[in-house]
Amino acid sequence: MSKSRAKKTEQQNTNFHKVEIPSHGEFENHIQYEKRIYDLEQLLDIARSFCQNLDFSNLLESIVYICMAQMHVLGAEIFVRDLITNESFILETGKIFSDDHKITIPVKSPITTTLLELKKPVTPDELECEVGDCQYLEEIKKLNPTLIVPLIQKKHLNGILILQERLTFEENQVYTEYEQQQIMGIAALAAVAINNAVLIEMSSTDMMTHLKLKYYFFNLLTQAIDSAFLNNQNIAVLMFDIDFFKNFNDTYGHECGDMVLIDVAEIIKNSLREADIASRYGGEEFTVLLYDTGKKEAMIVSERIRSAIEKHDFLYNNQHLHVTISCGVSVFDAEKNLVNSPNEFVNQADQALYISKNEGRNKVTYFEPKKKK
Repeated sequence: MSKSRAKKTEQQNTNFHKVEIPSHGEFENHIQYEKRIYDLEQLLDIARSFCQNLDFSNLLESIVYICMAQMHVLGAEIFVRDLITNESFILETGKIFSDDHKITIPVKSPITTTLLELKKPVTPDELECEVGDCQYLEEIKKLNPTLIVPLIQKKHLNGILILQERLTFEENQVYTEYEQQQIMGIAALAAVAINNAVLIEMSSTDMMTHLKLKYYFFNLLTQAIDSAFLNNQNIAVLMFDIDFFKNFNDTYGHECGDMVLIDVAEIIKNSLREADIASRYGGEEFTVLLYDTGKKEAMIVSERIRSAIEKHDFLYNNQHLHVTISCGVSVFDAEKNLVNSPNEFVNQADQALYISKNEGRNKVTYFEPKKKK
């Protein structure tokens, strides 16, 4: 071997042995950077998920599950502003509480003002140090929180996120500074999404009866017809009209008429499944969309609503009012009743309702489609 070649080989061997192995600290830093990149990618996915979900109830459920997964907690709950009064925050996700016993926190309570001022997550003990003896703090403690997170959008508190027990093998439930930054990033996205969903909810909801408005109902009905056709399912439309409604306004005043509308709407809503949609069609008329429902089931639901209203004690200024309602029912069937549009579908229910009115009111009539020749 020549001297020059031997020298070159020796240099290569020397260089080979000079390969630097990263230190433990550098390796840890690399892992941290990788985690931060992964978490940022997760935030982008979360933002996309929130933007695509504009249904108010579904959005809140999505926020809860995402926070549970990201922060490794066994449960999470959300308080949001009351859409109607805007005077309190209501626990909208608490399944263990009924509608009559939902936990509420006034908008101007020490808890909400403190969270808005701090603009950061706090533990129950930290919040207690800030607000002192506050009755609403005891309500929050019923949820067994480990961290309380403000949902802030444009300097306004849109909601309060409660993180419950953590999934950890350690007794210490303390959140690191990085984890708190992470949850605040999710909270910022959630606050914007909730604000957008609230605007849609308010624009699509009748503020007196809290039912959906006519045009929003038609939009959902269009989608339901398409889905029923593709999946070969039945859906039903019910149309209700309060009998002799004008008499309540003329005899007792419009305030009485409003009370009747509100109570009737509540009875209709409480008689439905969570997935079904009720709307105030206009004046004293209401429509209902029943998913995956045939003639038999639709008639049972309609009769249940009619009977519940007839038996209900409508009390106005110590006057007991007798209220009844008439109903028309139509069912989409790809073979027997293939309707072409939501207008045609609702008109069928309206024709059946007209028959109920002509035959003495306070009854349910089914629309019988013409048999194909």
